[in-house]
Amino acid sequence: PGATRRTLVSGDNQTLVRIEIEQDHTVPEHVHPHEQVGTVIAGRISITIQEQTTIIESGGSYLIPGDLPHSVTALEPTTLIECFAPVRDEFAHD
Repeated sequence: PGATRRTLVSGDNQTLVRIEIEQDHTVPEHVHPHEQVGTVIAGRISITIQEQTTIIESGGSYLIPGDLPHSVTALEPTTLIECFAPVRDEFAHD
């Protein structure tokens, strides 16, 4: 609840997803081995990567190296496009 994810495409080396996050919803701090890059298509987020917080608005992008703790809060209804490398097997068939 609060966030939905749809896999757009998954290849041999990366997975591309679209994420919709409701205003004020937080994706709790978590860690995974995948490098994660994303862009805010619409909305605005507060993203914390290894205890450093940044506000990113529509049109802005971010990079999260693998194995670093991170979390995201939607400051308004937000759409993200994110790419994970290597492939996120648990997302590959959504």
